[in-house]
Amino acid sequence: MHDIVIYVLGVSGLLALVSFLPPLAARLQVPYTVLLAAVGVALGAVIQSFAGVQGAGPVHDFLNSLAGLDVSSEVLLYIFLPVLLFETALAVDVRRLFDDIGPILVLAVVAVFVCTFAVGFALSLFTSMGLVSCLLLGSILATTDPAAVVGVFRDLGAPRRLTMLVEGESLLNDAAAIALFTLLLGMLTSRAHGGAMEAATEFLRDFAGGVLTGYVCGRVACFLVEPVRDQPMAEITLTVALAYLTYVLAEHYVGASGVVAVVTAALVVGSVGRTRISPATWGALEHVWRQLGFWANSLIFLMTAILVPRLLLGIGWVDVGLLAVVVVAATAARALVLFGLLPLLSATGLGQQVSHSYKAVMLWGGLRGAVSLTLALAVTENGRLPERVQSFVAVIVTGFVFYTLFVNGTTLRALIRLLKLDQLSPVEHAMRNRALALSLASIRERVENVARHYEVDEAATEAVVSQYADRLGAIDREREAELPISNEDRVTIGLAILVNREEELYFAHFKEGVLSRGVAELLTARSARLLDAVKAQGRAGYRAFEEPFIAFTPWMRVASLLHRRLGWRAPLARRLAFRFEILVGVRTVQRELLDFTQTKIAQVLGQDVSCELEGMLAVRLAMVEQALAAMKLQYPDYALMLQSRYVGRAALRLEEADFRALHAESIISAEVLTDLERDLDTRRRALERLPKLDLRLDLMDLVGRVRFFDGLEEGRLRGITTLLKPRLALPGETIVRRGERGDAMFFIASGAVEVLVPGLAEPVKLGTGDVFGEMALLTRQRRNADVRALGYCQMLVLDAKDFRQLMRRDTELRAHFQALAEARRNALKPKPPADQVVKGPAEAGEAVAAGPVAQEAPQAAPQGAPQGAPQGAGAQG
Repeated sequence: MHDIVIYVLGVSGLLALVSFLPPLAARLQVPYTVLLAAVGVALGAVIQSFAGVQGAGPVHDFLNSLAGLDVSSEVLLYIFLPVLLFETALAVDVRRLFDDIGPILVLAVVAVFVCTFAVGFALSLFTSMGLVSCLLLGSILATTDPAAVVGVFRDLGAPRRLTMLVEGESLLNDAAAIALFTLLLGMLTSRAHGGAMEAATEFLRDFAGGVLTGYVCGRVACFLVEPVRDQPMAEITLTVALAYLTYVLAEHYVGASGVVAVVTAALVVGSVGRTRISPATWGALEHVWRQLGFWANSLIFLMTAILVPRLLLGIGWVDVGLLAVVVVAATAARALVLFGLLPLLSATGLGQQVSHSYKAVMLWGGLRGAVSLTLALAVTENGRLPERVQSFVAVIVTGFVFYTLFVNGTTLRALIRLLKLDQLSPVEHAMRNRALALSLASIRERVENVARHYEVDEAATEAVVSQYADRLGAIDREREAELPISNEDRVTIGLAILVNREEELYFAHFKEGVLSRGVAELLTARSARLLDAVKAQGRAGYRAFEEPFIAFTPWMRVASLLHRRLGWRAPLARRLAFRFEILVGVRTVQRELLDFTQTKIAQVLGQDVSCELEGMLAVRLAMVEQALAAMKLQYPDYALMLQSRYVGRAALRLEEADFRALHAESIISAEVLTDLERDLDTRRRALERLPKLDLRLDLMDLVGRVRFFDGLEEGRLRGITTLLKPRLALPGETIVRRGERGDAMFFIASGAVEVLVPGLAEPVKLGTGDVFGEMALLTRQRRNADVRALGYCQMLVLDAKDFRQLMRRDTELRAHFQALAEARRNALKPKPPADQVVKGPAEAGEAVAAGPVAQEAPQAAPQGAPQGAPQGAGAQG
């Protein structure tokens, strides 16, 4: 039979076999990996028994094809391992991973070294093998396999945090153990005897190099996916190529750990790709990778398990004794890390506390699997290692892997039930009953409606409806017996629900095409930080995040600085448009959350909690509304264009959905659909072009808005404009600080500021046409008040040097300034009546209103911020 036929028959036969194993594992209630191992060993035994037996037929040929498969460790490592690692890492919630990054790193890195050295030194005491060979075996056994454990967790409904700890440990400890294995194998084969420091340096170099390579490859893939966006087959193919290319680049070109690189690349795609890859593709991508992971895990396990009977030939009682030593040493090492180092980590505040029941399950659930068997196979294929070392490693590793699978794996389910980790906590149980009661009441009504619609006999309907009534009665009796949930717990639960719902709504609007990718990434990242704050501090954490949630990003401040220093308008225009979309998106979601709170949360957590949550949402909504109002007042035309662009995205998405529905109903042909989608793409590209933002910083236009320059002839006005520099201040920005030297004066062309005068209960507000800062130039004294922008404030700045030149050159203007200063001094003189309230500008060197309107400036309604806006109103924006 031809080689290619052998491979096709063998692989396709194994795939057909594994398709029947998941339902069988579920029926037998054993982990799928355990059943895989058992079937693989049985196949291996059959192949060994019938090897060379003459016969014909597909079954005989199938067994011969499996016997003839060239299953080398290199094939398993390069074909199956990248897929297995990428699929596991892609499914990990990166945010939850970093919640427990301290314990995970201890289990993934420190535990690998502890296990390697514990097993290695223990074996060296009972065998004549060298220490390095024993350490090599220890590094192989340091890798844990999450497949069996996580499968049991999901079946029993184990806590999500326990699952995350096991998944995170297995992801990173595979990388650490393989890097250590490669290092020790190199020491054995090259007969080099580097010191411990040299070995540690090389390990860190491999690990760090893998992280860097994987991060760069992941980011590049997220960038390259843009040109193929909305092409599902191309997007998914790119991620498959990423897994293999990252592994090969790291291993053969960078000289780093390919395992670390693949895991890092998958984590990057999992965290960033959700907004880079088209929304319609993301669900399909997850499904495809789950399928690839299932194939890789099944085939790698079966192919290595088939070799077990051959590897265990000649096993003796000495080997059984050494296996017992390994079991004791590995278990003790893992117990030391779990019960010794993790409490120390939580005591120092570097990680969250892990309960003893979690530690017990993680101790017993440290199963070994396909990766350990593959590394053992690599040792047996290495011709530079002595045969006794090869046999020693193969026998002990294989025995230990199958011990953990058939002893630990088969009893793990019973341990979880014994520790009651499959049961809900009192708070979770109360929430379950509330949610179930709400759901059953709704379902009962819908069942009655369905029965009436289909004209089902009342007797038949009553039999079904009564079942729901009985279940509702049982739940009511349970709720009477359960302990009441405190108000603080209910509020915290409600806030966690709201924040999770908020993140889902941002993604939903992104999928609808209403929110852009950048805005969705920013808002979901802020939601993640808000959830962390709620978990840590409850309502206090939520309230502390109200203002920062819509605060200016550092990029906004950089763009403002570039405009102020260099006159670059484009970056500021882009950031303003970005900010507008953020504010509109947050406002939309907050309103949806208010409805969600009034309907769903009120029914589950109670009306009192609902009212409190509504109050918190109302505060955030008011902040957003205030920030949006400031933008609309300052840029009304641009705000209209941005709103049209925002609505236009939603309209295009609705059109696209409608066209596809018409095609699904056979109303339009595929050719018509393609033509319509082509037109949609053209309009979508046109809509994505950012509208031009006129910052209204034309000098002559701005000068014309300042009352101080009213009546000046055009020639003199043009001479003044050559000295003025436009500046845009952001809401909440401090323009002038108390105590600094006065190096400029400011003319407000549009907007509003507040002057924080020491001794005054309320700040003085100045608006369009007003002037401040000139007294410090006239008196050459330090400033004695802070001036802060209330909204977006456009100003003209005249620095001290130009001011003095202007005074020397223009006598009439100098007289105008002197009159202004004299009016200010008269306004600041204390009035004889002690009970008279001082009105108007009262800041000795800063808050000056131009000319005859000096007393009216604080009362004028400024442009850019509503009259009487509260202090710091723009800061939240």
